[in-house]
Amino acid sequence: MTVFLSTQARDNALHYQHSHIGYNYRMSNISAGIGRGQMEVLNSRVEARRLMHDFYSDLFEEIPGIRVLSEPNSDFFSNHWLSAITIEPTITDISRHDLHLALLNENIESRPLWKPMHMQPIFSNVPYFGENIAENLFNKGLCLPSGSNLSNQDRERIFTAISHLFGR
Repeated sequence: MTVFLSTQARDNALHYQHSHIGYNYRMSNISAGIGRGQMEVLNSRVEARRLMHDFYSDLFEEIPGIRVLSEPNSDFFSNHWLSAITIEPTITDISRHDLHLALLNENIESRPLWKPMHMQPIFSNVPYFGENIAENLFNKGLCLPSGSNLSNQDRERIFTAISHLFGR
């Protein structure tokens, strides 16, 4: 069934006919070769991203109202492909948007956490069953630079911009 769906769910017919929704998830040989090459540097890339997470944990450790999203306990090991924080503006007097603008002024990219699916225009007419956890994360969360190619100079720029905003 997996091969059927991943090859566009085409029915066994002379003409193109589809009785089910399928997808084209086949990987080209070139993509497979690039992916295989990336496996050789995977451990170093994960380590670099984990170091960025540690950088943010240290940076925000003394700032009340900022939480660096981390593993819930030692049973988990995250690759930290993304470093994200939540900001409680009632504690910090600084919003997610304020921090985003401060970083942007220093040409440092950041982005709000993803807008929840039930808030997307395409799903405006679909019933939503849930609480406000996703909305709170969206309203208070910010994705910070976390690439495995960030240099010490990049970290210094990030540190300086954030420290300046928080008066440190």
